[in-house]
Amino acid sequence: MSVSHFPAGGRDPLALAPANCGRGHACQFCPEESTCSLDKPKHEKHLIESRLEQVGQILLVMANKGGVGKSTVSANLAAGLAARGYRVGVADADIHGPNQSRFFGFVGERIRLGGYGLTTQDFQAESIEHPIKVGSLAFMMESDDTPIVWRDAYKHDFMHHLIGSFDWGALDFLVVDMPPGTGNELITLADMLEGQNVAALLATTPQEVALMDSLKAVRFCQERSLPLLGAVENMSGVTCPHCSGEFHLFPRGHIAQALAEHDVESLAQIPLSPALASGSDSGRPIVIDTPDSPEALAFAPAIDTCVAHAKTLFTEAAAHSLNALVEDASSEIDAALADVPEEQREALREQLADLLRR
Repeated sequence: MSVSHFPAGGRDPLALAPANCGRGHACQFCPEESTCSLDKPKHEKHLIESRLEQVGQILLVMANKGGVGKSTVSANLAAGLAARGYRVGVADADIHGPNQSRFFGFVGERIRLGGYGLTTQDFQAESIEHPIKVGSLAFMMESDDTPIVWRDAYKHDFMHHLIGSFDWGALDFLVVDMPPGTGNELITLADMLEGQNVAALLATTPQEVALMDSLKAVRFCQERSLPLLGAVENMSGVTCPHCSGEFHLFPRGHIAQALAEHDVESLAQIPLSPALASGSDSGRPIVIDTPDSPEALAFAPAIDTCVAHAKTLFTEAAAHSLNALVEDASSEIDAALADVPEEQREALREQLADLLRR
């Protein structure tokens, strides 16, 4: 059987065309999909890569246990970052319980297919410079009570749509509200985001059963070498509405011990509060609406940690780039110092390299 050889720089005329079509959404949303001859897998890969190139830091808010306030933490973390002037997006990866539409007041809203992809819903507030971009499966459902009954193949595809098809634009932070468990959605995202600036936060409550499940998420991060910034303890303490005294509904000693044993820092303790629940139900994150309230201030250490981590990565990347620049310029430096006496050459070389790093 003969093998055809194509000229240098040529290509198989029967192969799919690799050119990018310029559309900012996945092929499944395109009316020309059935007749398109372009390379669809390459287009999907290009979409995801182009989105991620514009995102500085990705934060996965994880909770292996359902009902521990993961969505509350995600929404207020995003709101707190936006209140500090950062460009923030919230990707709702919870397929079976997408709640971010409610947390930002977009219940019943729908998305459109624009020239650059699926449009996000943009949360506006006077106290934030840039709107918070929200992408969620809720914007594609007929109603809030529509059940999503999908096998893993559909979940895999939606995770790619969530990152690649939504028009996130340029972001400093993308907060991903993860579903419970360590199943297909988390594995798909972890694989997709390999090599990106990704870190995780753990949301948990003090109960033993919640902590038992949450520690499985800790193990996942450790096994995948995914940086875990720390834990946010939700429903941690109550303030009495009559005497203003503080007390704990659930003992906290065991959670502090368990986190310490797994080298996980407790970043924040969020109180069990009617005001926090009311803000979530009304679509106004409490960190934005009442920034000086005890509930809003409780999120501050977690927000500080996320900002500090992102700045550290930026500094390390800048230092790496400068070192690479010095390495690339080393031959030019040596040529420039060729006529300098040998006893002075090394000192001058160090001075020039130091100047390049500044």
